[in-house]
Amino acid sequence: MKILQICSARQIGGGETHLADLSNALTGRGHQIFFALVSESPVKDLIKNAAPENVLFTRMRNALDVFSARELAKFVFQNDVEIIHAHLARDYPLAALAARTTGKPFVFTRHVLFPIKRLQKYALKNVGGIIAPSKAVADALRRQNLFPPEIIETIHNGIDPERFTRVDKNQNAFFTVGTIGHLARLKGHDVFIRAAAVVLQKRQDIRFVIVGEDKSGSGENRREIENLIAELNLQHQVEIAGWTNDVRPFLHNFDLFVSAARSEPFGLVIIEAMAARIPVVATRSEGAAEIIEDGASGVLIPLENHEKLAQTVLDLANDPARCERLGTAARRRVEESFSLEKMVSETVEFYHRVLQKSS
Repeated sequence: MKILQICSARQIGGGETHLADLSNALTGRGHQIFFALVSESPVKDLIKNAAPENVLFTRMRNALDVFSARELAKFVFQNDVEIIHAHLARDYPLAALAARTTGKPFVFTRHVLFPIKRLQKYALKNVGGIIAPSKAVADALRRQNLFPPEIIETIHNGIDPERFTRVDKNQNAFFTVGTIGHLARLKGHDVFIRAAAVVLQKRQDIRFVIVGEDKSGSGENRREIENLIAELNLQHQVEIAGWTNDVRPFLHNFDLFVSAARSEPFGLVIIEAMAARIPVVATRSEGAAEIIEDGASGVLIPLENHEKLAQTVLDLANDPARCERLGTAARRRVEESFSLEKMVSETVEFYHRVLQKSS
Protein backbone atom coordinates (compact mmCIF):
# COMPACT_ATOMS: atom_id res chain seq x y z
CA MET A 1 0.00 0.00 0.00
CA LYS A 2 0.92 3.63 -0.48
CA ILE A 3 0.04 5.45 2.74
CA LEU A 4 0.33 9.15 3.58
CA GLN A 5 0.88 9.88 7.26
CA ILE A 6 0.02 13.48 8.23
CA CYS A 7 1.30 15.03 11.45
CA SER A 8 1.86 18.73 12.17
CA ALA A 9 3.31 18.12 15.65
CA ARG A 10 6.11 20.40 16.72
CA GLN A 11 6.94 18.45 19.87
CA ILE A 12 7.35 14.77 20.66
CA GLY A 13 4.77 12.94 22.74
CA GLY A 14 3.24 9.49 22.85
CA GLY A 15 1.23 10.06 19.67
CA GLU A 16 4.29 11.10 17.68
CA THR A 17 6.33 8.15 18.97
CA HIS A 18 3.45 5.88 17.97
CA LEU A 19 3.37 7.40 14.47
CA ALA A 20 7.10 6.86 13.97
CA ASP A 21 7.01 3.27 15.24
CA LEU A 22 3.98 2.44 13.08
CA SER A 23 5.49 3.99 9.95
CA ASN A 24 8.89 2.35 10.40
CA ALA A 25 7.24 -1.04 10.88
CA LEU A 26 4.99 -0.55 7.84
CA THR A 27 8.06 0.30 5.75
CA GLY A 28 9.71 -2.86 7.05
CA ARG A 29 6.71 -4.85 5.78
CA GLY A 30 7.12 -3.45 2.27
CA HIS A 31 4.52 -0.69 2.30
CA GLN A 32 5.45 2.68 0.80
CA ILE A 33 5.02 5.40 3.39
CA PHE A 34 4.79 9.11 2.64
CA PHE A 35 4.83 11.88 5.21
CA ALA A 36 3.39 15.38 5.48
CA LEU A 37 5.17 17.24 8.28
CA VAL A 38 5.98 20.78 9.36
CA SER A 39 9.55 21.95 8.74
CA GLU A 40 10.44 21.90 12.46
CA SER A 41 8.90 18.46 13.01
CA PRO A 42 10.73 16.23 15.52
CA VAL A 43 9.12 13.21 13.84
CA LYS A 44 11.54 13.50 10.91
CA ASP A 45 14.36 12.38 13.22
CA LEU A 46 12.44 9.25 14.25
CA ILE A 47 11.39 7.92 10.85
CA LYS A 48 13.77 5.55 9.09
CA ASN A 49 14.45 4.84 5.42
CA ALA A 50 12.17 7.66 4.20
CA ALA A 51 13.42 9.00 0.86
CA PRO A 52 13.49 12.82 0.75
CA GLU A 53 10.98 12.83 -2.12
CA ASN A 54 8.53 10.90 0.10
CA VAL A 55 8.37 13.72 2.66
CA LEU A 56 6.31 16.87 2.13
CA PHE A 57 7.09 19.79 4.40
CA THR A 58 4.15 22.16 4.58
CA ARG A 59 3.04 24.71 7.14
CA MET A 60 -0.27 23.12 8.40
CA ARG A 61 -0.83 26.09 10.71
CA ASN A 62 -4.39 25.21 11.66
CA ALA A 63 -7.52 23.37 10.56
CA LEU A 64 -8.40 26.16 8.10
CA ASP A 65 -5.07 26.21 6.25
CA VAL A 66 -6.48 25.72 2.75
CA PHE A 67 -3.07 26.30 1.15
CA SER A 68 -1.67 23.26 3.01
CA ALA A 69 -4.73 21.17 2.12
CA ARG A 70 -4.11 21.91 -1.55
CA GLU A 71 -0.44 20.95 -1.18
CA LEU A 72 -1.52 17.70 0.44
CA ALA A 73 -3.90 16.94 -2.42
CA LYS A 74 -1.19 17.65 -5.00
CA PHE A 75 1.22 15.37 -3.11
CA VAL A 76 -1.39 12.60 -3.03
CA PHE A 77 -1.94 12.90 -6.79
CA GLN A 78 1.78 12.97 -7.59
CA ASN A 79 2.53 9.82 -5.58
CA ASP A 80 -0.66 7.88 -6.27
CA VAL A 81 -1.28 7.59 -2.51
CA GLU A 82 -3.99 5.03 -1.70
CA ILE A 83 -4.99 6.03 1.83
CA ILE A 84 -4.51 9.17 3.95
CA HIS A 85 -3.97 8.92 7.72
CA ALA A 86 -4.05 11.99 10.01
CA HIS A 87 -2.92 12.03 13.64
CA LEU A 88 -3.68 15.47 15.12
CA ALA A 89 -7.07 17.19 15.45
CA ARG A 90 -5.96 20.29 13.56
CA ASP A 91 -4.86 18.05 10.68
CA TYR A 92 -8.13 16.14 10.36
CA PRO A 93 -9.94 18.78 8.24
CA LEU A 94 -6.87 19.26 6.03
CA ALA A 95 -6.72 15.51 5.41
CA ALA A 96 -10.48 15.41 4.81
CA LEU A 97 -10.24 18.16 2.20
CA ALA A 98 -7.28 16.51 0.48
CA ALA A 99 -9.20 13.22 0.44
CA ARG A 100 -12.30 14.91 -0.97
CA THR A 101 -10.23 16.59 -3.69
CA THR A 102 -8.41 13.40 -4.71
CA GLY A 103 -11.15 10.84 -4.14
CA LYS A 104 -8.89 8.86 -1.81
CA PRO A 105 -10.10 7.44 1.53
CA PHE A 106 -8.94 9.06 4.72
CA VAL A 107 -8.72 7.89 8.33
CA PHE A 108 -7.55 9.45 11.53
CA THR A 109 -6.27 8.34 14.91
CA ARG A 110 -7.78 10.01 17.96
CA HIS A 111 -4.98 10.02 20.53
CA VAL A 112 -6.83 11.94 23.29
CA LEU A 113 -10.03 11.75 25.33
CA PHE A 114 -11.09 15.37 24.75
CA PRO A 115 -14.31 15.67 22.73
CA ILE A 116 -14.08 16.53 19.05
CA LYS A 117 -15.68 19.88 18.25
CA ARG A 118 -19.16 19.28 16.90
CA LEU A 119 -18.55 21.53 13.91
CA GLN A 120 -15.96 19.01 12.74
CA LYS A 121 -18.78 16.51 12.17
CA TYR A 122 -19.44 18.23 8.84
CA ALA A 123 -15.80 18.81 7.89
CA LEU A 124 -15.01 15.14 8.55
CA LYS A 125 -18.13 13.49 7.15
CA ASN A 126 -16.02 11.69 4.52
CA VAL A 127 -13.84 9.91 7.10
CA GLY A 128 -13.56 6.22 6.27
CA GLY A 129 -12.42 4.99 9.67
CA ILE A 130 -11.22 6.14 13.07
CA ILE A 131 -8.57 4.44 15.20
CA ALA A 132 -8.77 4.73 18.99
CA PRO A 133 -5.71 3.58 20.97
CA SER A 134 -7.91 2.41 23.84
CA LYS A 135 -11.46 1.33 24.52
CA ALA A 136 -11.81 4.44 26.66
CA VAL A 137 -11.13 6.69 23.67
CA ALA A 138 -13.42 4.61 21.44
CA ASP A 139 -16.23 4.85 23.99
CA ALA A 140 -15.74 8.63 24.30
CA LEU A 141 -16.00 8.99 20.52
CA ARG A 142 -19.15 6.87 20.33
CA ARG A 143 -20.78 8.86 23.14
CA GLN A 144 -20.38 12.03 21.06
CA ASN A 145 -22.48 10.45 18.31
CA LEU A 146 -20.65 12.39 15.58
CA PHE A 147 -19.65 9.40 13.44
CA PRO A 148 -21.14 5.98 12.66
CA PRO A 149 -20.07 3.78 15.58
CA GLU A 150 -19.03 0.93 13.31
CA ILE A 151 -16.18 2.93 11.76
CA ILE A 152 -14.49 3.42 15.16
CA GLU A 153 -11.92 0.73 15.88
CA THR A 154 -9.82 0.12 18.98
CA ILE A 155 -6.20 -0.70 18.14
CA HIS A 156 -3.98 -0.53 21.20
CA ASN A 157 -0.64 1.19 20.76
CA GLY A 158 2.24 -1.26 20.62
CA ILE A 159 6.00 -1.21 21.03
CA ASP A 160 8.98 -3.43 20.33
CA PRO A 161 9.71 -4.85 23.81
CA GLU A 162 13.31 -5.65 22.87
CA ARG A 163 14.10 -1.93 22.55
CA PHE A 164 13.48 -1.56 26.28
CA THR A 165 15.28 -4.62 27.61
CA ARG A 166 17.68 -3.74 30.42
CA VAL A 167 21.04 -5.48 30.22
CA ASP A 168 22.11 -4.45 33.72
CA LYS A 169 19.88 -3.72 36.65
CA ASN A 170 20.07 -0.38 38.43
CA GLN A 171 23.00 -0.45 40.85
CA ASN A 172 22.38 2.99 42.36
CA ALA A 173 22.75 3.49 46.09
CA PHE A 174 19.23 4.87 46.14
CA PHE A 175 15.94 3.23 45.30
CA THR A 176 14.77 5.39 42.38
CA VAL A 177 11.10 6.13 41.72
CA GLY A 178 10.44 7.81 38.39
CA THR A 179 7.63 9.28 36.36
CA ILE A 180 7.63 10.48 32.75
CA GLY A 181 5.16 12.89 31.20
CA HIS A 182 4.67 16.48 30.16
CA LEU A 183 4.56 18.94 33.04
CA ALA A 184 0.85 19.56 33.26
CA ARG A 185 -1.76 19.18 36.00
CA LEU A 186 -3.40 16.31 34.13
CA LYS A 187 -0.27 14.18 34.66
CA GLY A 188 -0.53 14.38 38.45
CA HIS A 189 3.03 15.44 39.20
CA ASP A 190 1.77 17.27 42.29
CA VAL A 191 0.34 13.98 43.59
CA PHE A 192 3.70 12.32 42.88
CA ILE A 193 5.57 15.02 44.82
CA ARG A 194 3.21 14.93 47.81
CA ALA A 195 3.60 11.16 47.92
CA ALA A 196 7.38 11.61 47.87
CA ALA A 197 7.15 13.85 50.94
CA VAL A 198 5.29 11.12 52.85
CA VAL A 199 7.69 8.38 51.71
CA LEU A 200 10.77 10.38 52.72
CA GLN A 201 9.50 10.78 56.25
CA LYS A 202 9.98 7.02 56.62
CA ARG A 203 12.89 6.22 54.29
CA GLN A 204 15.68 8.54 53.28
CA ASP A 205 17.31 6.21 50.72
CA ILE A 206 14.64 6.79 48.05
CA ARG A 207 14.94 9.35 45.28
CA PHE A 208 12.25 10.66 42.94
CA VAL A 209 12.71 11.75 39.33
CA ILE A 210 10.29 13.62 37.06
CA VAL A 211 11.09 13.49 33.34
CA GLY A 212 9.08 16.00 31.33
CA GLU A 213 8.86 19.43 29.78
CA ASP A 214 6.40 22.26 30.22
CA LYS A 215 4.43 22.83 27.02
CA SER A 216 2.76 25.97 28.33
CA GLY A 217 4.07 29.13 26.70
CA SER A 218 4.73 30.84 30.04
CA GLY A 219 6.43 27.97 31.88
CA GLU A 220 3.81 28.19 34.61
CA ASN A 221 3.45 24.41 35.03
CA ARG A 222 7.13 23.90 35.81
CA ARG A 223 7.10 26.85 38.23
CA GLU A 224 4.15 25.36 40.11
CA ILE A 225 5.98 22.03 40.43
CA GLU A 226 9.21 23.70 41.50
CA ASN A 227 7.32 25.79 44.07
CA LEU A 228 5.68 22.68 45.52
CA ILE A 229 9.04 20.90 45.75
CA ALA A 230 10.49 23.94 47.56
CA GLU A 231 7.45 24.26 49.84
CA LEU A 232 7.89 20.63 50.93
CA ASN A 233 11.68 21.07 51.20
CA LEU A 234 12.38 18.26 48.72
CA GLN A 235 14.96 19.98 46.51
CA HIS A 236 17.57 17.31 47.20
CA GLN A 237 15.23 14.31 46.90
CA VAL A 238 13.06 15.20 43.89
CA GLU A 239 14.70 15.95 40.55
CA ILE A 240 13.09 17.51 37.47
CA ALA A 241 15.19 16.02 34.71
CA GLY A 242 13.78 17.81 31.66
CA TRP A 243 12.68 16.08 28.49
CA THR A 244 14.25 13.57 26.16
CA ASN A 245 13.08 11.95 22.94
CA ASP A 246 14.59 8.66 24.15
CA VAL A 247 13.23 7.63 27.55
CA ARG A 248 15.19 4.39 27.76
CA PRO A 249 18.21 5.72 29.71
CA PHE A 250 15.86 7.10 32.35
CA LEU A 251 13.73 3.96 32.51
CA HIS A 252 16.82 1.82 32.91
CA ASN A 253 17.72 3.84 36.00
CA PHE A 254 14.33 3.44 37.66
CA ASP A 255 13.52 0.81 40.25
CA LEU A 256 9.83 1.73 40.19
CA PHE A 257 7.71 3.62 37.66
CA VAL A 258 4.72 5.73 38.70
CA SER A 259 1.91 7.23 36.66
CA ALA A 260 -0.14 9.54 38.87
CA ALA A 261 -2.21 10.88 35.97
CA ARG A 262 -5.68 12.25 36.59
CA SER A 263 -6.66 11.10 33.10
CA GLU A 264 -4.80 9.08 30.47
CA PRO A 265 -6.19 8.01 27.08
CA PHE A 266 -3.68 5.16 26.85
CA GLY A 267 -0.26 5.59 28.43
CA LEU A 268 2.50 4.59 26.00
CA VAL A 269 5.22 5.22 28.56
CA ILE A 270 3.50 2.78 30.93
CA ILE A 271 3.99 -0.10 28.50
CA GLU A 272 7.54 1.09 27.81
CA ALA A 273 8.30 0.82 31.54
CA MET A 274 6.60 -2.57 31.68
CA ALA A 275 8.70 -3.78 28.73
CA ALA A 276 11.80 -2.80 30.72
CA ARG A 277 10.55 -5.10 33.51
CA ILE A 278 10.03 -2.17 35.87
CA PRO A 279 7.19 -2.58 38.36
CA VAL A 280 4.52 0.02 37.68
CA VAL A 281 2.16 1.82 40.03
CA ALA A 282 -0.53 3.80 38.24
CA THR A 283 -3.67 5.65 39.17
CA ARG A 284 -6.78 3.99 37.82
CA SER A 285 -6.96 6.30 34.80
CA GLU A 286 -8.79 5.21 31.67
CA GLY A 287 -5.76 3.95 29.75
CA ALA A 288 -3.86 2.48 32.69
CA ALA A 289 -6.87 0.39 33.71
CA GLU A 290 -6.83 -1.25 30.26
CA ILE A 291 -3.11 -1.91 30.33
CA ILE A 292 -2.45 -3.13 33.87
CA GLU A 293 -3.93 -6.21 35.50
CA ASP A 294 -4.10 -4.95 39.06
CA GLY A 295 -1.90 -6.97 41.38
CA ALA A 296 -0.53 -9.14 38.58
CA SER A 297 1.28 -6.97 36.00
CA GLY A 298 1.28 -3.79 38.09
CA VAL A 299 -0.59 -1.98 40.83
CA LEU A 300 -3.56 0.34 40.32
CA ILE A 301 -4.46 2.91 42.96
CA PRO A 302 -7.28 5.48 43.28
CA LEU A 303 -6.98 8.88 41.60
CA GLU A 304 -5.85 11.90 43.61
CA ASN A 305 -4.65 9.83 46.58
CA HIS A 306 -1.05 10.66 47.45
CA GLU A 307 -1.24 8.81 50.76
CA LYS A 308 -2.15 5.55 48.99
CA LEU A 309 0.57 6.16 46.42
CA ALA A 310 3.13 6.74 49.16
CA GLN A 311 2.16 3.55 50.99
CA THR A 312 2.34 1.53 47.76
CA VAL A 313 5.79 2.92 46.96
CA LEU A 314 6.99 2.02 50.46
CA ASP A 315 5.49 -1.48 50.27
CA LEU A 316 7.27 -2.18 46.98
CA ALA A 317 10.56 -0.60 48.05
CA ASN A 318 10.48 -2.94 51.06
CA ASP A 319 9.69 -6.03 48.96
CA PRO A 320 12.28 -6.63 46.18
CA ALA A 321 10.85 -10.09 45.43
CA ARG A 322 7.42 -8.64 44.69
CA CYS A 323 9.02 -5.98 42.48
CA GLU A 324 10.75 -8.74 40.53
CA ARG A 325 7.50 -10.69 40.09
CA LEU A 326 5.58 -7.61 38.95
CA GLY A 327 8.33 -6.63 36.51
CA THR A 328 8.45 -10.10 34.95
CA ALA A 329 4.65 -10.24 34.60
CA ALA A 330 4.61 -6.72 33.15
CA ARG A 331 7.05 -7.68 30.41
CA ARG A 332 4.97 -10.75 29.56
CA ARG A 333 1.81 -8.62 29.42
CA VAL A 334 3.41 -6.25 26.87
CA GLU A 335 4.69 -9.14 24.74
CA GLU A 336 1.24 -10.74 24.66
CA SER A 337 -1.04 -7.71 24.31
CA PHE A 338 0.88 -4.57 23.35
CA SER A 339 3.52 -5.61 20.86
CA LEU A 340 4.40 -3.55 17.81
CA GLU A 341 3.73 -6.56 15.58
CA LYS A 342 0.18 -6.89 16.87
CA MET A 343 -0.54 -3.19 16.45
CA VAL A 344 0.85 -3.06 12.91
CA SER A 345 -1.04 -6.18 11.79
CA GLU A 346 -4.32 -4.78 13.12
CA THR A 347 -3.65 -1.41 11.46
CA VAL A 348 -2.93 -3.01 8.08
CA GLU A 349 -6.17 -4.99 8.32
CA PHE A 350 -7.99 -1.75 9.19
CA TYR A 351 -6.51 0.02 6.14
CA HIS A 352 -7.59 -2.85 3.88
CA ARG A 353 -11.18 -2.74 5.17
CA VAL A 354 -11.35 1.03 4.59
CA LEU A 355 -9.97 0.64 1.07
CA GLN A 356 -12.47 -2.13 0.27
CA LYS A 357 -15.39 0.00 1.44
CA SER A 358 -14.26 2.95 -0.66
CA SER A 359 -13.74 1.00 -3.89
